Amino acid sequence: MQLSPSKIIVLDRDGVINQDSDAFIKSAEEWRPLDGSIEAIQQLKADGWRVAIATNQSGIKRGYYDRATLSAMHQKMHTLLAPYRIDWISYSPYLGEDNSPARKPAVGMFQAIEQALNISLQGAPMVGDTLADMQAAMAMQMQPYLVKTGKGERTLASQHPLLANIPLYDDLASVVQHLLKEKR
Repeated sequence: MQLSPSKIIVLDRDGVINQDSDAFIKSAEEWRPLDGSIEAIQQLKADGWRVAIATNQSGIKRGYYDRATLSAMHQKMHTLLAPYRIDWISYSPYLGEDNSPARKPAVGMFQAIEQALNISLQGAPMVGDTLADMQAAMAMQMQPYLVKTGKGERTLASQHPLLANIPLYDDLASVVQHLLKEKR
């Protein structure tokens, strides 16, 4: 396993890359990127970063959509990202009460990313909008970044002690600008 986490980033999907909804994103038509998110990922890719996604998708188990629909959402994202692509997408179809090791805040999706890309995520940035995202990133010894988009404002309002030392940004684009400046 490659030990250098340089130029690998893990992103949550809903609320970080695309608009989120408490009623779930149930189709490719409902999947809409947040302003600046596609361009931010394109900037990372152009700068040589590997980009992975770790996303809880309990809507599958709830029966709101199926894996083919999820695939169509991801195809729409890849079409918008062209000529770039996400290096790996891990998703968990499980509910919180399933206590699955693949559902954030557990780290199964992150371990799958490490295996698939043959890289350690230790020290790598992880961008999310929920406490579960932050908890998973910290459990993997990653550098978490909380964004205000999606459920980020709600997460921040929880005033959970874990959030005290986590960098806060307006959106994915602002995190990417920070990372690109920092890595130069």
